[in-house]
Amino acid sequence: MPTRSARRPDSGNGDRHTRHRSSSRDTGLDELLDTAPGRHQRASGAARLELVWGKGVIAAVVILLVMGAVGWALNPSRDDFAWFLRLRRPAWLTFEALIPLIWIGIYACFYASALLSWSATSSWGLMAGYLGLLLLVQSYTWLICRTRCLRNGTRIGFAGWAWGVALAVVVAPQSQPAWLLLIPYLLWSPVGTAVTWQMQRLNR
Repeated sequence: MPTRSARRPDSGNGDRHTRHRSSSRDTGLDELLDTAPGRHQRASGAARLELVWGKGVIAAVVILLVMGAVGWALNPSRDDFAWFLRLRRPAWLTFEALIPLIWIGIYACFYASALLSWSATSSWGLMAGYLGLLLLVQSYTWLICRTRCLRNGTRIGFAGWAWGVALAVVVAPQSQPAWLLLIPYLLWSPVGTAVTWQMQRLNR
């Protein structure tokens, strides 16, 4: 009587299932290993961005406060400024009403230039340079009014322009936008100095 041969289990299917499960585990492990550092890097990048943003906001507020403090401290008194307004001006100065707006624009450029320089370098030396320029510029009208001497205004006007040129030369390699924002002052300062020089002759 012929015997029935025992049916052997299909070992090939089992091996394939085993290999598939092993491959799935390996793939999951690889994804875990790949994504964990990526998540850490993204978290670190976000933390650095938040830190930089926080420092930028602090710098923006501090620079603004310093500019406001200098403007308040070196603001001439009402009587002194009234004397300055009574002085005779050159006949060609027909745009005097626009001068306050011009200076608002120049101070806005100062502010943006200082902030960009700080963002690019975090240099306290450059900030001291900006502070020196701000003191010279703001001292122009204050010194004229306090001393009742236009010659002092001419001198400090030229000193401020020279300081501005030196500052622009130092800032230029660090941040091109920052030094370009100094150009409005460098162009206007000689005009203001020329006006003061002619006022000396008209108000002797």
